[in-house]
Amino acid sequence: MGSSDGSVHRWRVAGGLVWDDAGRLLLVANRRRGGRVEWTPPGGVVDPGEDMVGALGRELVEETGLVVDVWDGPAYRVAVDFPDRAMHLSVEVHEARSYAGTFRLEDPDGIVEDARFVAPDEAADLLETAPRWVREPVGSRLGGRGSGGSEGFAYVARGIDPGSLVVERVDPDG
Repeated sequence: MGSSDGSVHRWRVAGGLVWDDAGRLLLVANRRRGGRVEWTPPGGVVDPGEDMVGALGRELVEETGLVVDVWDGPAYRVAVDFPDRAMHLSVEVHEARSYAGTFRLEDPDGIVEDARFVAPDEAADLLETAPRWVREPVGSRLGGRGSGGSEGFAYVARGIDPGSLVVERVDPDG
């Protein structure tokens, strides 16, 4: 499904972990093609000429109405290769130090249909709807905020149809 010249389409994505004072994580409900809903942290594609943190701030405002003054990170990075689709996804996830504002769902892409702070156990349940490359790294942060350093996660997603990809975790260094 890639281009005929053999090149790989590279997507850069920024994601954000936003915690409230009660230790709950902000998740958004994304309506995907085919009607299924995926719960994920807020974030999205980094536009050409945009830096990760700038893109993340823009996406957070668009998806939730909340504004973050300072982001820490990256907290972790995720790389996903899609060999059957000639795609590569690079995700950099940052953690919000603080935020302001009130929820306002005005996603210009029309994908986000809900946003809320959820306790870690509910977050783990909702994240079951997300792809493995979202679910596992976020899940690793639910037990305790911050693991000290930046961790890397790498996956290979085989197949063409987004609903039936075979995803395996691989060594990020190899």
